[in-house]
Amino acid sequence: MNKTKRKIFETSMKLFAEKGYDATSIEDITATVGVAKGTLYYHFSSKEEIFNFLIEEGIKLLQNSIDIKTDKLTNYIDKIKAIVLIQIKIVFKYEDIIAILLSQFYGKEARNQKCQMLIYEYINKIEQIVEQGIQKGEIKKGDSKAIASEIYALICSSLVYKLRNQETFDVMELFKEFETTVIEGLKPR
Repeated sequence: MNKTKRKIFETSMKLFAEKGYDATSIEDITATVGVAKGTLYYHFSSKEEIFNFLIEEGIKLLQNSIDIKTDKLTNYIDKIKAIVLIQIKIVFKYEDIIAILLSQFYGKEARNQKCQMLIYEYINKIEQIVEQGIQKGEIKKGDSKAIASEIYALICSSLVYKLRNQETFDVMELFKEFETTVIEGLKPR
């Protein structure tokens, strides 16, 4: 990604997260980036294309990080721990992308459906890991869809926690809390 496209990407992400998709105009983006509309349209054909690029890149970042980490692990509880830690780190580093995904999850418009589809694909990836862990006896028996959704919901919890605590957000401290309250509950007794 070249420098101008990256600047458009980062600025749009910030504006969509702060103002919302509908309240952010192309003019807002070009004024903040400091480029002409023609330059923006050279890189993106519309605000919708910028939005789609943002959410696709955000989910891709999350999925790739998880794939890299979980492929190296053999124990399924360890895979779940890795997923939870990565989710917290993504919220810490890329809060705006997560805020955009969550803010656009509900609704019937194309962008809402796109967010839903990407989030469901991601939850399905977690669900497969949970199902495999249940089959191997490393995760207690349960509804893998519910468990995967609960693990995904830790993104929301992490974001709320970060917003409530402002500067005192510690990734490992929050991970240890989730490990104690959530992950330990997945182990077979």
